[in-house]
Amino acid sequence: MLQKDLKVGTFNLLNLVSQGLPYYEREGYDKDTYEKKINWIAKQIDKMEVDIVGFQEVFHEAALRDVLKKTEKLKDAHVKVAAANGKLPRVAIASRFPILESEVFEAFPSQLEMEGQKIPIDDFSRPILKSMLKINEELTFCVYVVHLKSKRPLFEGKESRKDPVALAKGQVRALIRRGAEAAALRELLMKDLMFRSHPVILLGDVNDNGLSVTSRTISGEPPHKRYPQEVKKKIWDVLLYHVKDIQARRSYHDHYFTHIHNGFHEALDHIMVSEELVKENPKSIGAVNYVHIFNDHLLDETLSRDEPNQWQSDHGQVVATLNLRRKREKK
Repeated sequence: MLQKDLKVGTFNLLNLVSQGLPYYEREGYDKDTYEKKINWIAKQIDKMEVDIVGFQEVFHEAALRDVLKKTEKLKDAHVKVAAANGKLPRVAIASRFPILESEVFEAFPSQLEMEGQKIPIDDFSRPILKSMLKINEELTFCVYVVHLKSKRPLFEGKESRKDPVALAKGQVRALIRRGAEAAALRELLMKDLMFRSHPVILLGDVNDNGLSVTSRTISGEPPHKRYPQEVKKKIWDVLLYHVKDIQARRSYHDHYFTHIHNGFHEALDHIMVSEELVKENPKSIGAVNYVHIFNDHLLDETLSRDEPNQWQSDHGQVVATLNLRRKREKK
């Protein structure tokens, strides 16, 4: 029998580092700050009430386990961290359901080329994590957890951060890397989206809004309305659907933002699902029922005189409630 409802979420933790250990050439958290950080994260997870959650910016698996031990629902969760080395932020997953297997992708599946020239980017800035979760005897989820390159400019050599031209070039370099990562991720996803017998879910911080080129590269583009139905079906089959869009079609309001930078409210954190979890698909096994954004802790520093707390995340969390109905027929 299928579980009727379950919740999946994504959570950028903002530098979850074990107590006293340095990160990014900064001093580590003292005991008091560390306790505040893991307690705040644990309380936030309990508010989210998630069954499955993808994390970003995990430096140490031990710190993540310290967090989960303080939660109610995920204290006994199955955990996997992608290529943790303590020096750089990584993605991770925690699940109430068994993790059957996991795979970490650091290198691109193939090299990008432009006008016959290879683009000199062939790996992800943060490795991608793919996990197969056993929901019950009948149902397995394929879950990707991702964290793409940020919008922070990439400067080279002696370029000045105050030089407008150097800044423009740095922003484009960051965009090129994020775009390359998005294309490589799409290539990985296609291996699971084609001829599959299980739903695919993507959780993560893609560092761009849902309508951006990079986000749509990951999810794929919906078919043109004039395409023949059989062509549309083939395209629908390999799309990922943004839960934000699914929610927006059912609501008069759109308050979806997960990050505030210099006064701009942005949606950087996303959940995407394959057609098995889309209501409009007649063969779906369930549907996205509700999307909840936990962003009350975010401060607009251009308006507020308050300072953000060091132990809180600078991202909001996204949770999608999935209503499961029946097992989908195999293709």
